[in-house]
Parts: sequence; structure tokens; C-alpha cells
Amino acid sequence: MEDVTAVPHPRSEAAGPARAGRISLAAALLSGALGAAVALLATRQQWSEGTATVAGGAFPLTAKGSDVTGVPAALAVVGLAALVAVFAVRRAGRVTVAALLALCGAGTVVAALLGASDSSALDEKAAQASGDTSATVEVLSHTAWPYVAAVGGVLLLLAGLLALRYGRLWPAMSGRYERGGGTPRPRRRAAPADPDRPEEMWKALDRGEDPTGA
Repeated sequence: MEDVTAVPHPRSEAAGPARAGRISLAAALLSGALGAAVALLATRQQWSEGTATVAGGAFPLTAKGSDVTGVPAALAVVGLAALVAVFAVRRAGRVTVAALLALCGAGTVVAALLGASDSSALDEKAAQASGDTSATVEVLSHTAWPYVAAVGGVLLLLAGLLALRYGRLWPAMSGRYERGGGTPRPRRRAAPADPDRPEEMWKALDRGEDPTGA
């Protein structure tokens, strides 16, 4: 018997990249949307607490993430917009938007970690409560919410890296010129009128023509 050599089918060769594109797309959408939601939620929670001396007594103070820094929330919104914009552009534009998404994630992580040990927001509140501009907060402590915001930033960063790596395999929003390779599709020409039809004969008479051709 003759040896039979298996020839790879073109469809099987294209199945690998297509499957990788679908999986990476789902992972990027999930991580990007979840990361933005987590970062926004974390900035609305209490990040730090302490006390200030007011009229000889201890006055409790708390600060939310938005009081400490507005950077994570702003970058989360920009990152979410970039995640949507990835599908509206192609080639170099998609790479640029994907890089912006990754930078938003990295910036969110850095800002959240810096805010985890920041006391300026509580110091400002202590000065307002005591009426002394030099007053500072005492017995300062921080919650875990800054690190939750950092996790959201990591998810945004992951979405950006996936877009950079696999974005070329993802679909884009359909446009007017995309199916025709960048050129508008030609209009269909109307079928020529049949001169033997009664309505065409009446039109010819209205124009002063002989519909019989005699």
C-alpha cells in the first residue's frame, strides 16, 4: 500500500488564530469592564481613618478614595472608553488605543498604591475641624480598598495587553466602505424599460414620440 500523506486543510490552519482571537476578545472585554467597575467602586469606599484633637477631645475623621485621589476613577473611565474605542479603529489606531488602555490600567495601579499610605486628605480635614492650619491627623489607619482599586487597575492593564497582542484578530465596527476593500459599492443600474408595456407607450406619446417606431 502507498503511504498517504495528510495535507492540512486551509480551514484547520485558520481555526487556531480565529479561536485565539475569540478567547482573547472575551477575556479583554471581561477584564476591562470588571477592572473599571472595581476601580470606580473602590474609590467610593473609605480608604483611611484617624482622629483629630478638637477642643481638647478626639474627633474621628474618615476619607474616601475620591477624597484621597481622583486619578483612579478618572483613569477607569478613560480606560473603559478606550476599551470600546478599540473596536472602532483598525491597524495603527487600534494599537494606539490599546496602548492607552494599558497605560490607564498601569496608572490606576500606581495611583491606588500611592493613595494607600497618603494622609493629606485627613490632614486637611483635621485642619478644618480644629481651625488650625498646622493640625494633622492622629492614629491614622488605612483600609484594604486602595488595594482593591489597584486590582481593578491590574485588570485594565491586562485588557490593554491583550488588545496589543491579539487586537489584530478582533473584529471592527462595520463601515460603509469596509466590505468593498475601501471603495464604495457600485450602484445597481435600473433595468431598461420595456417599450411594449402600455405605460411606456403612453409616456412616449406624451413626449411626442411614435411608440410603434413607424
